[in-house]
Amino acid sequence: MLTLGALSGPELRRRLRDGLVLRTGPFTYRIHSTCAPVAAGLATLYADFEVEPDGGIADFHIHVQPVRGLRRWLGSQVEFRLDQHSPFLPLPADHAFALLEWGMNWCLASQANHYLLFHAAVLEKDGQCLVMPGDPGAGKSTLTAALMLSGWRLLSDEMAMIDRDDGLASALARPVSLKNQSITVIRGFAPTAVLGEAARDTHKGTVSHLRPSTQSVTQRQHQARPTQIVFPRWRAGAGTQLEAVPKALAFERLAAHAFNYSLLGRAGFDLTAALIDSSHCWDFCYSELADGLATLDALPR
Repeated sequence: MLTLGALSGPELRRRLRDGLVLRTGPFTYRIHSTCAPVAAGLATLYADFEVEPDGGIADFHIHVQPVRGLRRWLGSQVEFRLDQHSPFLPLPADHAFALLEWGMNWCLASQANHYLLFHAAVLEKDGQCLVMPGDPGAGKSTLTAALMLSGWRLLSDEMAMIDRDDGLASALARPVSLKNQSITVIRGFAPTAVLGEAARDTHKGTVSHLRPSTQSVTQRQHQARPTQIVFPRWRAGAGTQLEAVPKALAFERLAAHAFNYSLLGRAGFDLTAALIDSSHCWDFCYSELADGLATLDALPR
């Protein structure tokens, strides 16, 4: 197995120019890019990930490249394309790696309908599997990063993928997206954590990505059965609180975070219901990471 970290700088850039085939969990991406931030971000954050031989089959063929045509006169910009389709407006060139990450998420959210997909983090430890949906500003990614850095296995930061055949959560183990103050919080929590270069002044503010743990990447073929649905909320100065959520309400709230619940029809309803039925459901409020992590480590089985 060849990992991205085994490639020299020139070889990585050559493969990106010709189409680097990167495996993340059950999916492969053929990535074309001549943008320096893309090569640097992949080298820093995806070193443990498997790359396929040149010419290997890929699920998604994507490009992050400088814009062409009249837009090139508006300044240095890059665009994301999937099979020559551009779902986003071009961004400044130094946002190229963040654009790659957002584009990879978009590929799954728009096309991976053989899974039930939620906007949620998924982590596993000793048989406990947390699914954590999060509204913007809820502190989901900060909590996800801290859990991973404390020994939990990261399955996903942004996309919970529930297998339609058996209800298990599949693993991507891609980098954790941190925004604004969360970057400082995680640097203080784990000074040796590896973060990529920050993209500033994006539509989400300042964005940086945290390298996934080697354990998370090497065990990405192992699915996990969800046991806990946790709705996190960071609140400044609040004490750590864990309160049970009635399952009917938890169903409604979880379904609101789904990308393809309506598209899947009855299957989406049945899968969501089974996930709720087999899990404990909680509202979780925290302000201090240490207390929050201790509470989640002690969740009832």
